Amino acid sequence: MAKSEKLELVEAIEPEVNRLTSEHLDRRNDWYYHDIVPWERGASFRDKPWDVSQTTISENARTSLVLNLLTEDNLPYYHSLIERHMPQTSAFVRWNRLWTAEEGQHSIAIRSYLLTSRNADPYQLEDDRKATMINGYQPTYDDPTEIFAYTATQELATRVSHRNAGKITDDPSAYELMRNIASDENHHFIFYKEVMRAMLDRAPHLVLDGIYKVFENFQMPGVAMPNFLRRSIQVAKAGVYNLRIHHDRVLIPLIKDWDIEGLTDLTPAGAEMQDRIMALPDMIMRKAEIFEKRVGMSYA
Repeated sequence: MAKSEKLELVEAIEPEVNRLTSEHLDRRNDWYYHDIVPWERGASFRDKPWDVSQTTISENARTSLVLNLLTEDNLPYYHSLIERHMPQTSAFVRWNRLWTAEEGQHSIAIRSYLLTSRNADPYQLEDDRKATMINGYQPTYDDPTEIFAYTATQELATRVSHRNAGKITDDPSAYELMRNIASDENHHFIFYKEVMRAMLDRAPHLVLDGIYKVFENFQMPGVAMPNFLRRSIQVAKAGVYNLRIHHDRVLIPLIKDWDIEGLTDLTPAGAEMQDRIMALPDMIMRKAEIFEKRVGMSYA
């Protein structure tokens, strides 16, 4: 399918993008991380060097927060992914800058909590931030249907991951912080979900292949960070984010939200993509079961 057709589809939904942006501004309540971070627990790292014995949350919780933080640190790459594909006159430019401004607080907030509460090695944390950003995040998505299918999926996934990470900290400050961040991700998810809905309403045959490409190969944007595999396995085993959670709380809800199964009057290619998308949940669940068996996870 010609990329130009998909760009024309983006132009056609500009009224919906403006409406969704306005609804987002009306719906979202501002919050401020400085009201939540427990600054009274802070101390100079020069006067009191960090040691793991000073941590107050579990290793699983610390790993989860660091993994989520490093994901948020890559915000410049996420911003540029949309910016470089949208003309400056597009309604998406206004949204992208608003979205970036709201997302920018997340990494500041999580890092402030980790350093103030001494739940991360400050030197390792900074080294990991630099390494993650130097490695970069360069997805292969090159048309709007893929980009916005990905952002919808990723925002829902991060909502789940942030909320679950906060829950396992057993720290009221961390829980409140991650709850607010997860709420932001939910508002952003609603925007991107409805953008895809608007595209599907107009031209599902142009959209389904992008959804399939994203769903089939979805990865959280953290693969470039140091020790990602070890950290992701630890987070998976802790029940913060894993393939089963992805299946139950991301993939299935999106398929239902977009009514993929109920789409009609599709082209033959569109109908094929519909069938392939509907076959993905079983494939993901099989992968989840294989992973769980390999790492010794069990579900009652």
